[in-house]
Amino acid sequence: MITDWHFYALAIPAVILLGLSKGGFVGMGALSLPLLAFAIDPVRAAAITLPILIAQDLVSVWAFRRTVDWRLIGWMMPGSVLGIWLGYAFAASVSPVAVMALVGAISILFGVYRLWAESHAVPREAARWPEWVGSVFGLLSGFTSQVAHAGQPPFQLWVLPRNLSRDMLVGTAAIYFAVTNWMKVPAYAALGQFTRANLLTSAALLPLALASTLAGVWLVRRVSPDRFYTAIYLLMILVGAALIWEALI
Repeated sequence: MITDWHFYALAIPAVILLGLSKGGFVGMGALSLPLLAFAIDPVRAAAITLPILIAQDLVSVWAFRRTVDWRLIGWMMPGSVLGIWLGYAFAASVSPVAVMALVGAISILFGVYRLWAESHAVPREAARWPEWVGSVFGLLSGFTSQVAHAGQPPFQLWVLPRNLSRDMLVGTAAIYFAVTNWMKVPAYAALGQFTRANLLTSAALLPLALASTLAGVWLVRRVSPDRFYTAIYLLMILVGAALIWEALI
């Protein structure tokens, strides 16, 4: 089990953000892995957070189980399987420094995309694309989810133009990422990341993870998070730039 207080100084806010994201503040958890990458190897960070994500999925799936667009999930999932495999192959064949740089790049792209999306209307043309295009977005989502638990941008690019209700969007995301997270388990096992130390660290953070998810479910129907989201996305860009800088020097 990790005992370094520097790790927990980053892990506690990271887990809270994951919980709020799983509770309905979709996308907020994308900052978590970039934060942890400052303390430990990003592949190890992803492995520690994966059991936490799976536990949090139970809460979010239960809370939003009645509002799911199964057709969207069905079209995205085949591509997600391939994307997860490609993400595993990438992590298994390159150095941790390269993974850190990619996590930084994904963080910057996510932050820029979300800031752009908040200031522009989401293009409605995507709603008229053939449904099989969803598998392409699923591939991109599976890859970024495997590498950095950041599969939200491709998911949102495909789903948001369809103008789902808030609860339908959150429920569809909850089911999609719950299935995706379980599919990532064999990949992280093959990478040798489910060690006793990593699993004990996950267990230590689990109570906070579940509490923050329940808080997210309660808050999402009561709080307007617009300003908080903007701060999170700006911070993602800064953190991503810092990770890339650290990987280069």
